[in-house]
Amino acid sequence: MLKVRVIPTLLWKDVGLVKGVGFNSWRRIGTLMPAIKVYNTRQVDELMLLDISATREGRSPDYEVVSEISSECFVPLTVGGGIRNLEDIRKLLRAGADKICINSAAYESATLINDAARHFGSQCIVVSIDVRRSKDGSYECYSHCGSVPTGRNIGDWASEVEGRGAGEILVTSVERDGTMQGYDLERIRKITEQVNIPVIASGGAGNYEHMYEAIFLAGASAVAAASMFHFTEQTPMEVKRFLASKGVPVRDVNIGGR
Repeated sequence: MLKVRVIPTLLWKDVGLVKGVGFNSWRRIGTLMPAIKVYNTRQVDELMLLDISATREGRSPDYEVVSEISSECFVPLTVGGGIRNLEDIRKLLRAGADKICINSAAYESATLINDAARHFGSQCIVVSIDVRRSKDGSYECYSHCGSVPTGRNIGDWASEVEGRGAGEILVTSVERDGTMQGYDLERIRKITEQVNIPVIASGGAGNYEHMYEAIFLAGASAVAAASMFHFTEQTPMEVKRFLASKGVPVRDVNIGGR
């Protein structure tokens, strides 16, 4: 079994970091560079930086800011938001991103996934799937930060993006986002049972047990969280120690150490 990754998520809006509930990210929680420097010391496996206003505003990623923070980021960095074409991806990778995360643009032109995987390699292409539960109980994919329904079923879309060359899938429950009530295990499982590529669980983590459940019960290969790390004293290293104590393989942890 591959080692499970613990990934803090940084939601970037305008000039700072934000967090809210249900994708309504209104609460400012600090600035970007200090957060990067703190996580450098927290033994995180990766960092995910998502510009949540770029797509809505119709603008390109801020390559200059990505270049600045990547020079201070000593763990793999995934960047998303505002990506529309191969040139955006190329510029982000040149600016220092290790992976890129695509959401809205993939629905508008799914061949972007094929082209990106062919040009840059599947290993750096993460497709984000934001999901809401419909009135009939089914799950539907949403674009534009969870605001625009796509009519896509999560299992079918997950299979399609895998077939087109995506290296990973980030699945986020819009309703659970920021609640710290636990991941939606059913949604995660619907995807992990459908694909053979790694699936990152996101949306709802509030404690270490939630993360263990996403891995053990739903089959996630990695766990991402924002509120849990921003608003509690829980840390990525303690997540790893907890998971290791449960027999989950993780990187760089000594169960008995501090």
